[in-house]
Amino acid sequence: MQTHTVFNQAPALVDFNTADYPPLREALTRAGAPLDEVDRVGIVAGSAEAIDLGDRVETNQPVLRTHDRFGNRIDEVTYDPAYHELMARAFEFGLHGAPWVSGDPNAHLLRAAKFSAWQVVDAGHGCPVSMTYSAVPALQVDAELAARFVPLLSTDVYDPELRVPTEKRGISAGMSMTEKQGGSDVRANTTAATPLGDGTYRIVGHKWFTSAPMSDILLTLAQAPEGLTCFVLPRVLPDGTRNAIRLQRLKDKLGNKSNASSEIEYEDAIGWRLGEEGRGVRTIIEMVNGTRLDCTLGSATLMKHGVALAAHHVAHRAAFGRTLIDQPLMRNVIADLAIEAEAATTAALWLAGLTDLARAGNEKAAALRRIGLAVSKYYVCKRAPAHAAESLECLGGNGFVEESRMPRLFRESPLGSIWEGSGNVAALDTLRAIGRQPETLEILFDELGTATGADRRYDEFLSRLKAQFANLEDLEYRARTVVGDLAVAIEASLLLRFGDSAVADGFTGSRLGRSWGNVFGTLDPSIDTAAVIARATPKS
Repeated sequence: MQTHTVFNQAPALVDFNTADYPPLREALTRAGAPLDEVDRVGIVAGSAEAIDLGDRVETNQPVLRTHDRFGNRIDEVTYDPAYHELMARAFEFGLHGAPWVSGDPNAHLLRAAKFSAWQVVDAGHGCPVSMTYSAVPALQVDAELAARFVPLLSTDVYDPELRVPTEKRGISAGMSMTEKQGGSDVRANTTAATPLGDGTYRIVGHKWFTSAPMSDILLTLAQAPEGLTCFVLPRVLPDGTRNAIRLQRLKDKLGNKSNASSEIEYEDAIGWRLGEEGRGVRTIIEMVNGTRLDCTLGSATLMKHGVALAAHHVAHRAAFGRTLIDQPLMRNVIADLAIEAEAATTAALWLAGLTDLARAGNEKAAALRRIGLAVSKYYVCKRAPAHAAESLECLGGNGFVEESRMPRLFRESPLGSIWEGSGNVAALDTLRAIGRQPETLEILFDELGTATGADRRYDEFLSRLKAQFANLEDLEYRARTVVGDLAVAIEASLLLRFGDSAVADGFTGSRLGRSWGNVFGTLDPSIDTAAVIARATPKS
């Protein structure tokens, strides 16, 4: 006897184009960038096959093998085949080092759009992809090392086998900076680097977090005779022997499960100096800026995908005699989530576009990118957990179950705010940038000024924001407030200039006042929620 019939459940969101998202398409169109390449990624990412790959790498996590069966030290991580398939696709799509060698004037914007479309499958493998992307500008401070590695970091070939890097057709890069006692304070690092007289250094020390330790090269910081210095360490040395990089254990993390973050020991490992001795932070900062861009972009992508799943669910689920999306309070919540996702995505893509302009020699764009990265990395990443929690709640109990994939988004959401400097670090870095180069704040306010006159509420907010810099005595204490307001101003200005009118109205009517922000779903009744929701709802 049949005990129940399944009904009033939303169909699976599958076989849709994850790149079919208005803010993404509008940013590309404004820049004159083609959509077909991004659509190709989005169609694959929304396929049942890709979604299954993401599920498999979440379930079958990396395993550390320190020794082989004979007792030889091998220090290898084994992955589910699905992980290698995702990495291969990411390299094929050019999400790694390819934009840095591309002649396309929109190479970084295109890469950001594709990264956003692809990351909905699995966030964990995006970490080594992001580090491979970000390693290129750091390597370019040394012509010899750049000539050796950059071409291999930008091919469309993914080769996971541990071999001499220069004997492979494609390689990946990782980052190894954090130590137990220092965390974000890398100047407190104790790993030592001793010159050997042949141009190489002997590296001895520990690293508390090294993500993707199976990368072909690791960029690391160590104390050389002249101070903290950046080095490149290959997993396999030119003579074919394994470098003395010992993987001690893998981190058991809240999220980012498919990424094998590890603790490692350098036991007389060999490295090449990258940049001048004592200038390690300055050398590595370009890699940090790249990964900060991807933290912002990744957090925006979590928001975009979270509201897509929520909007899809409420469009099909009924309660109390009506479809959920037809109930006013739910419309308020979904529209509010959609506004946040659009604002974050627009800001992230703006930063990617500034990267293209800065690489072309635009000094104003470079200054805007510098301060904009720190500001947006702080705020967008800080907003992601609250957004993920509210998106999950839209599914009710269904959202609390792993099969919905919403818990995965929730576990992933805090990472962007921690990686490459927690909230306080990012906020203080903004003040540091302003202190060292005061003109960057002037350039940012000039940029924000281009949106004045479009909305009275924005003009008043910008005036109040400028006044916050009148008293610099307690600016560090107020850093989160000031930097958060700078981020909101950036998002508001972009939406007013380039965004959908309903979204811009919803943003300025809520985010620019002090009464909004405790919970989602508190928009003013005047907001055109139908127009906002239509932009966020995926089309299967």
